[in-house]
Amino acid sequence: MITQHPTLTPPPTLSDEEVTSLERATLDAVAPPEVREMADWLLPLDRSTIGRAKSAVPLRHQGLSADVLDAIEATYQAWGIDARFRVADVPGLGNIHQRLRAMGYAPDQPTQVLVGSVSALLALPVDAAATVDTNPSARWAAVYTAPGFDAVDGAHRVQALSRSPHTVYAAVHRDGHALAAGTASLSQGWASIHGMRTVPTARGQGLACQILQGLAGVAAQRGLERVFLQVEEKNTAALALYARAGFKAVWRYHYWRKL
Repeated sequence: MITQHPTLTPPPTLSDEEVTSLERATLDAVAPPEVREMADWLLPLDRSTIGRAKSAVPLRHQGLSADVLDAIEATYQAWGIDARFRVADVPGLGNIHQRLRAMGYAPDQPTQVLVGSVSALLALPVDAAATVDTNPSARWAAVYTAPGFDAVDGAHRVQALSRSPHTVYAAVHRDGHALAAGTASLSQGWASIHGMRTVPTARGQGLACQILQGLAGVAAQRGLERVFLQVEEKNTAALALYARAGFKAVWRYHYWRKL
């Protein structure tokens, strides 16, 4: 359901520089085929199902001109895909929201950006360790197309996450099968968590915590302490898990699409 009037949240606690590094790290992880930059916006160009890989995103949360939005829209149209925008629900971007509405866009898919620490993830109580590799394995990839998941979307995620040079891959195996998977992209001073999945028949067994702790171990080895992830607000189970893991929301965003 499209949300017509998202409620603005307080300004993020991160600095402009941290916002910039976080957004660059996000695109490092989903690795679209091409990323352009225009007037403090990143324009990832992709034809996959992954919203973050094909939505223009601002590098700051204040002081941006809305005049550039028409040029961004034209860039996507020239590339042959519909323009969409991923914009934080913060007062400093109110002029961007207003202009997007005037252009016929509406907000959808509210998503929280959560920030945590590697130290907190290492302290998670787990029964066993996840396997972490520097290259994607067939068993890791199989989780994303397992029964209960959208196979097309899963294949797109495997493709995107597999082509990033910054990513490590975690999986929990049992009887020769991977039951849970996730990745961490280690770039821009962040460990960013992406692609967290547990097959439906294995949920509620703490496997996601094993994935998070395994990824945090590699991040610690690389000297990283800051970690972030992004999760849709409707995924209340994941939000509860990440709250227990010490993550805090810094802002919410919507995807803006034309009606």
